[in-house]
Amino acid sequence: MNLFSDSKKWKLLPEHAIPASFLITILVGALLLMLPAASADGSGTTFLTALFTATTSVCVTGLVVVDTYAHWSFFGQLIILILIQIGGLGMIAVASTILMLTGKKFSLADRMLLRDAFNLNTNSRLLFFLVRVLKGTVLIEGIGALLYAIEFIPRFGIARGLWISIFNSVSAFCNAGMDIIGPDSLTGYRENPLVMGVTMALIILGGIGFVVWFDVEEKTREGIQKRFSPEQIVGRLSEHTKLVLSFTAALLLGGAAFFLLTEYHNPGTIGTMDLGGKMVNSLFESVTLRTAGFATVAQENLTGPSCMIAYIMMFIGGSPVGTAGGIKTVTAFLLIMNVRSYVHHQDKNVVFHHQVSEDAMRKASAVAFVGLCTVMALTFLLLTVNPVSMEDALFEVASACGTVGLSRGLTASLGTEGRYVIILAMYLGRIGPISLVAFFSRPKGDQSAMRHSEGTFYVG
Repeated sequence: MNLFSDSKKWKLLPEHAIPASFLITILVGALLLMLPAASADGSGTTFLTALFTATTSVCVTGLVVVDTYAHWSFFGQLIILILIQIGGLGMIAVASTILMLTGKKFSLADRMLLRDAFNLNTNSRLLFFLVRVLKGTVLIEGIGALLYAIEFIPRFGIARGLWISIFNSVSAFCNAGMDIIGPDSLTGYRENPLVMGVTMALIILGGIGFVVWFDVEEKTREGIQKRFSPEQIVGRLSEHTKLVLSFTAALLLGGAAFFLLTEYHNPGTIGTMDLGGKMVNSLFESVTLRTAGFATVAQENLTGPSCMIAYIMMFIGGSPVGTAGGIKTVTAFLLIMNVRSYVHHQDKNVVFHHQVSEDAMRKASAVAFVGLCTVMALTFLLLTVNPVSMEDALFEVASACGTVGLSRGLTASLGTEGRYVIILAMYLGRIGPISLVAFFSRPKGDQSAMRHSEGTFYVG
């Protein structure tokens, strides 16, 4: 049994299978959410609302047109939670897990598909990697649920408190941003250090990527066994891990400082809090904008400068091989490195004493360009079919494409056409615009042998 067909007439390639797997999951989820049993009042849900909710769940975005805690029954919330978990790990990873548990053998094509689903560069030890991802996910989500339970069980009772704890933990780790606490996300907990701290930790752990987890774990265990100093352990981390951790820290702390500065006196956000509350909520805003979607302040009350930095952070998103969206931190850093190397007349891009390949630099430029074009095109389309302010439309589309889930109060008021635009934005944000281009592209043969005379082009 293969994950995709080996038929000579129809062969589902990885660039086709990954977008198709998300699309099929979304459609199945929408059909399940339309069932009367999925709604709290038993009356059923319209196709558009069910499709929007299934898309935001599978694409781990968090934008909603109906309140998750009020509109959906326990069955509906369970379906949403399963869709979030599938979306966080990826349907290909889930299908591979099922094959593995049933004892089926993996073909080379299956391994290639799993490799592309995780965006890895090698077929080596893929199943071992998958098992580690599953174990790590269960462990971290389980710990998160137990910590949440300390707060939610006394407040909501054992059954509901435990369910809220599990739902929030999975949603935070998968960077989905959906919750079943109430209509105001985590606004009521913005002065609760436990809930704030656990949520931020889960978001960051899900967003930095599985590769980084395992590298830190392996190097730390090895360092302890060999009695290395902390500096030696850090020095032995891979260049990818060092880049992700350092750039992520810079973005989070820089974003927090920026929000603290621009929102310090804003009574609509953090202006009325004490200094400690302002600092914690500024950090939370910086973290949640990295594709998480939980809110402790009303996004529609953000100042203009804060909206500008929010666009940038949502566009960048999290890190590769994780649950986050966006163009990814490594992509953004390589773009900066490319500019720096050109300004300083350097032929090579070197990060942590390792040279970055030209292929990686070209891919970073392509991902960023296509991502930016997608955001601009969908913002134009949203403004055309659902006239709103440019600031709100760009925020909504950037949030959807970055699978963030924050909104300036626009989502629920969108018309039918506007909702379809955001559904498309969420889908493209989850699979990545480059994957969509690859889906429709066809091999044109190797043209690398063809040589052309060098032309003169004036740039800048």
